[in-house]
Parts: sequence; C-alpha cells; structure tokens
Amino acid sequence: MSSAVLVGLEKRTLPSVLLVVVGLLWKSFKQLVVRSPLDNLPGPPSNSFAYGNLRQLVSPAYGWGFVEHLTESYPGIARLRGPLGHRLLYIFDPLAMHHVVVKDAHIFETPSWAIKFNRIRFGPGIAASMGGNHRRQRKMLNPVFSIAHMRDMVPIFNEVGHKLVKALEDRVSGQTGPVEMDMLAWMGRTALELVGQAGLGYSFDPLVADTPDDFAMAIKAIPATLSKVNHLRRLMPYLPEAGRDATRRKIMGMIPQSGLQELSRISGILNRRSVEIYEDKKRALKQGDEAVMRQIGEGKDIMSILMRANMLASDMDRLPEDEVIAQMSTLIFAGMDTTSNALSRTLCLLAIHPDAQEKLRKEVLEASKNGDLGYDGLESLRYLDAVCRETMRIHPPVANIFRETKQDAVLPLSQPIGGVDGTTIREIPVPKGTSIAVGIFSSNRNKALWGEDAAEWKPERWLSALPNSIAGAKIPGVYSNFGFKFSQLEMKVVLCLLISKFTFELSEKPIVWNLSNISFPTVGNSPKSALPMKVGLYRSSTSVLDGF
Repeated sequence: MSSAVLVGLEKRTLPSVLLVVVGLLWKSFKQLVVRSPLDNLPGPPSNSFAYGNLRQLVSPAYGWGFVEHLTESYPGIARLRGPLGHRLLYIFDPLAMHHVVVKDAHIFETPSWAIKFNRIRFGPGIAASMGGNHRRQRKMLNPVFSIAHMRDMVPIFNEVGHKLVKALEDRVSGQTGPVEMDMLAWMGRTALELVGQAGLGYSFDPLVADTPDDFAMAIKAIPATLSKVNHLRRLMPYLPEAGRDATRRKIMGMIPQSGLQELSRISGILNRRSVEIYEDKKRALKQGDEAVMRQIGEGKDIMSILMRANMLASDMDRLPEDEVIAQMSTLIFAGMDTTSNALSRTLCLLAIHPDAQEKLRKEVLEASKNGDLGYDGLESLRYLDAVCRETMRIHPPVANIFRETKQDAVLPLSQPIGGVDGTTIREIPVPKGTSIAVGIFSSNRNKALWGEDAAEWKPERWLSALPNSIAGAKIPGVYSNFGFKFSQLEMKVVLCLLISKFTFELSEKPIVWNLSNISFPTVGNSPKSALPMKVGLYRSSTSVLDGF
C-alpha cells in the first residue's frame, strides 16, 4: 500500500477514531452510573475493568473452567461484565435461549462487531450480512443444502474417504503395532478435500503427500490464530470503513499484534484462492454442460448449484459477484474447521471408550457388507447417529454465540430465579444494546435438563426417548443449521470408513482442548494444534474395504 494512500487513510481515520473513543467512554460512563434491571441478576465478580469477564469467557487456557463454573453455579442466567464496564448477559435457560435464537431472532441479532469482523475475514457473505441482505443470501443458499443435493454428495464423500483410508493404510501396513499419527492434521486435510470437492468442485489435497500444501496449512492455523484475538474482536469495527475488504485486511495486518497479523495473512490467502476457483467455475458454466461435467463433482457441488441458480435469479434476488465469492471463503472455513475438529473429538472419545468403538464398528461392518453406504444407509445407523449427536452435545464446536438487542426486549425464564435483592424474577427486561452470550456448552450440560449425568459422554441416551425436560424445552439445536447438516453427513461417511479399517487409541502425550471460536487440541501447552493418536489396522476376516 503506497504512503500516499496511508496518509489519506490516516487523515480520514483520525477524526472518526476520536469520535469512537469519546463514544466508548460515554457508553462506559452510563453503564457505571445508570442502574439497569440486569444489575439485580446474580453473577460472578469481574477481575478486570478493561476486559470484564470477557477474557475469562473466551480464554483458551482457563475459559472452560469459567464456563463450567457458570454452568454449575447459576440458574440458567448470569450477569457478567464486558469490556470497560459494559453489561453482558450470559444465558442458558432453555426458554430464554429459544426467544433469543429462534422466536425473537430479529430483535437479538448478531453483534455489529462480529459482522464486521467476519467481513474482514471472509468478505460480504452469509456470515457478514444482516437483515434483508442476510435473508436474501439465505434464500439463495437454503435450496442448495436440500436432501436431494445431499444425496448426490455422498458418493463424493465416499471417494475422498477412501483416499484417506489408503493414505493411513500405507503408513500403518507392515508395522508391528499401532503407529502414532497426528489425526487432527489428517482430519483437517480430509475435511478440506471434502468441502473442496463437494462444496466447490475443486481438489485441494489428494491426500498422498505426508504434509498438506500451504493453503491447507493456513486454514488449519485459523482456530489457534483466532484464540489469540478473541478479546480484540470488538475493536475490529473501528478499522477504517473506506476502501475494499482487501484494504481493511491490510490495515489489520499493520496492527502490531501477532494474532491479527497472522489472521490478515490467512484471510488474504483464503480470498485469493476463492477468487481463483470462482473464475474457473464461471468459465466452465459459460462454456456449457460439457465443460461443467469435466470438473470435479460434475457440477453437483454446492457452488456450481448456487452459481447456476444465481444466474437464473431475478435482479432482486441475484447475489453480486463479491457475495458469491464470500460464500466460498465462508464455506471453506466453516466446512473444514467444524468437520475436522468434530471428527477429531469423536475419534478421541472412541479411543477413551473402546467398548463404544467396538459397538460402532460392529454396526458399521454389518450394514456395509455390500459396499459403501449411501444416504439412506447412513441415516439407518442408529448408534452412529447417537455417537455423532452425543459428541456434538457434550463437546459443541462452538461453546458460545453472541447476540445484541436491537430494541428493548423482555426475556421469559423457564423457571423463576432469585434476584440479588431477594425478589423472585420470572422474566428479565433487557435494554437495547445489551450484549448477550448464549451458552451452548452450558445448555448442553445443564443437569436440570439432561440429568445428573449431563457431563458424561453416553451415546445410549439417544437410543431411547429423551427426558421430558428435553422434549419440552425447545432448545435451539445445531441440527437445524444447514451447514451442520452438511458437516454431520461428512462425519458419518468418514467415521464409517475409518472405524471399519482401523483401531484408535490415545497416545501417551497429554492432550489439551483449547477454547476458541472452534475448540482445538494441542499437546500440553504447545501453541501448535495437534492430536497424536495410535492408529492400528483392524484385524478381521471381512472388511468393507477389502479389494479397494
């Protein structure tokens, strides 16, 4: 970026920065001196005026302990402090969650700081849009994730899964015992190839070399990088609005903080590759069906379907090019991280619970005697479904989501609670502009809903009717989200192929799961994400992969 441009940006930015500082100080002053109905809610003390409880809530090192404390010590709702004394409402009461996430979602919207942060990372896609623009993008995306299209993706998932099996088999065969491998790295590479082929009609990684390419490494580094900037995300909106998204990314990279600089680099790589893939697909679509059929996925991938639908859409509904490209960047990140970390967590749990691993293996081998399972075959595996659901329940990839009230609102509670002044509270007036953290982790481990064994991993709980406390709670679930449905189908295919061929054990190395936007494992306190596990060949006279 030239010095003249930087000087121009500085002249335009300095007054706005001063206004922002004054505005923040005024808001903080009001929060400290003006009473609020939220002040009567119970909550833990804040140990920092600058960060409030926020750093405790998102810290990779001790965030889990703080969230567990909130889950165990508060009745579904707690009053926290955000940065500079701002009030922050933490909720995991099921009725309050239902109103925030579902019933009154138009009032409790994604905070502007999160929208702007996502725009810097991914561009103007579904994760960086609000209101009518969000609804327009969702209208275009929803049909792409239909059951009919999901069925078409299963053969692609199986093909990629077989490549993974071959890669692991090459490294295990001929060994006297199990081999230690970084399963997070392999799950990350596999998830990227799955979202590449099924999502974009593009191959990122043939899963042959011992290490992935630079692009895959950059995507893999995102969770650890985000953990370094979680407490700074609220400052991102105050970057200059002038210029393109690429300009704002460059400005973010100039801030002297290693996490922001690394995130700027990764976001640039992600955008550049998305543009390249988009241009290739656009050329193929212009050349006609024959060119499309020569591409990976034969035009059945998510982006090919979206681009064709977008070309036929009315002027009112059609997405501009930059929004279509941004969907690709969002899909790559969300599809890879959610799937790879969920798969890694599931393999880790199956290693801890060998009886469950063997029970799952028996179900899969029995169902797949005649070859790869299709969509209906996967849906029929009840224990596989239970394993996936229980893993996502007890270890949701995202521990908290944030919302902000766009107008004054009232949150009802499923059970009355006691206020600080001793009064009984049945509903909570929530002033406009209040930040809310929706505790998905806490909700999924709430003993009032799930019972005393709420913190235990028990897939069997899904094989019979759930308690009435769950059935009637209207808890917002991840399974209603189209991205999670896509991810869960990927998980089931990969787990079936892996568990049929290999055994999984924990290594002797200490594994720590770090809290971040999407949780990730490391060896001890290492800054590098990894999940070393012992992988061995499953010895059986029959296997679904024999002869592959």
